[in-house]
Amino acid sequence: MTTFREAVEAHDMDAVDRLLADDVVFRSPVAHTPYPGKPITSAILHAVVEVFEDFRYVRQLQDGQEHAYVFEATVDGLQLTGCDFLTLDSEGRITDLMVMVRPLKAAQALAGRMAERYPSIVADAQSRA
Repeated sequence: MTTFREAVEAHDMDAVDRLLADDVVFRSPVAHTPYPGKPITSAILHAVVEVFEDFRYVRQLQDGQEHAYVFEATVDGLQLTGCDFLTLDSEGRITDLMVMVRPLKAAQALAGRMAERYPSIVADAQSRA
């Protein structure tokens, strides 16, 4: 099975979708409330790959079914560092995906760009449900 990192680096969003458990929970770096379910998580991930520029993973940590992928990207000309924290089930599907980013100014730019896309993210999630 393709790993999350391999799928993201290959820009293979279909493979990313196959890695998401139906009951996955997405924890955003810029929204207080988690997003439960595969449709909304998939829609968010499809949108964020359009927002990030020069995205690349720079480090990977693993402890059993817990994975952390440190990444760098640019948003609106601002350099951003972040980490994808994944929890996998026994079948290798992602059940929890938490993203953290820094610095604050870049996180705010990310929040703004994702907010612009929020109506289309919701529509995309509804079409996936």
